[in-house]
Amino acid sequence: GHVRLLPPQNVTLLSKDFAMILTWAPGEVSPPDVTYTVRFESQDRLDKWMKVPHCTNIPRTFCNLTCALPNLYVKVRARVKAVWGRSRSPWVKSQFKDYYSDVELAPPVLNLDVRENSIHVTASFPLPTCVENLTWKYDLNLWEAGSEDKKKYEGYFRKDTVTINSTALRGIYCFSARALYDSIDLKHSEFSQPVCVPLNHKG
Repeated sequence: GHVRLLPPQNVTLLSKDFAMILTWAPGEVSPPDVTYTVRFESQDRLDKWMKVPHCTNIPRTFCNLTCALPNLYVKVRARVKAVWGRSRSPWVKSQFKDYYSDVELAPPVLNLDVRENSIHVTASFPLPTCVENLTWKYDLNLWEAGSEDKKKYEGYFRKDTVTINSTALRGIYCFSARALYDSIDLKHSEFSQPVCVPLNHKG
């Protein structure tokens, strides 16, 4: 006969590091080779559960839904069931979320190009391809190591390079940036870990 397969638990739709991810834990007693299938529905088409091809019969306990979503501005929820042989658990649903207002940002990664009298700073973001064209920005801070006095460069677009004249800078200088996104309110990530470089050391 059929094994009664317990449903996945702690099913949560979360927004993390620019991505919308469904996570869950296995049911209390689960066979080791159990797999999971995920579907989602959006609030503008309720009861129309869409398949997620890359999250059908998967062994892992998460599914990145970002690029499967037809509309980043409409709330969606997802559901997941366990599958083992011919047994299926009941579906378990997450709460509703939408990318636009719920997205959580990760700090950007800074790239520094130090030249003789200037520094060129760019920030790269770990973005899913489908959200590349949203208006991501970043703020940059610059300070001398050990000082509390930060020079701020604010509201640069993601692909912009910040060029800093370094002729007057002597010593070790640190850079840190955060990602910004203007949705219903302005969101920002934490600041990135500082990157510090020595400037104008006459050797």
